[in-house]
Amino acid sequence: MRQRAAAVVLAGMVLCGAPCAWATTYAIDPDHTTVSFKVRHLFSYVRGTFDACAGTFDYVPGSPEQWKTSATIQAESIDTHVEDRDTHLRSKDFFDVEQFPEITFTSTQVTDVAAASAKLHGLLTMHGVQKPVVLDLTVHGEGKDPWGKLRSGFTATGTINRKAFGIEWNKALETGQLLVGEDVEIILEVEGIANVL
Repeated sequence: MRQRAAAVVLAGMVLCGAPCAWATTYAIDPDHTTVSFKVRHLFSYVRGTFDACAGTFDYVPGSPEQWKTSATIQAESIDTHVEDRDTHLRSKDFFDVEQFPEITFTSTQVTDVAAASAKLHGLLTMHGVQKPVVLDLTVHGEGKDPWGKLRSGFTATGTINRKAFGIEWNKALETGQLLVGEDVEIILEVEGIANVL
């Protein structure tokens, strides 16, 4: 009987090899996460944020094949610190938040992995249009906070063309220059708290 049990254990070791490192699932912490953007306006840039974001990401150090994320942003939560502008951005000229209340991102793969960086590929759905995007990812690692909660975080940046998502409103100046730029820089500072079963 003992020989049989030993054989089963040995077979398991041979088949499985080294123990697998399972990814930890983190819930995005809205209190320590910033979803921001920057877009040109005439001769300067306007910065803004989306203040309502939720989602999860899976992370295990050294195993990028297990990394993945899914997040939802409430388009109505856009905030550029100018009430009239924010109202315009929520209108049909821009995000049309009544018809398209959510912006979503779901990762598809991770490539170009280095010690603390990678490229995060995914599908961004905004204004009813879904497009593939690639974000430059900086991985900040994981560890426990002073209260014993396991946390992890990263920075993701990228640039999208708003016209590709059907957000085309603009005004031409006398010089022929457009009032609002087409390229939008995205900056995501994300921190998550591990889901504990």
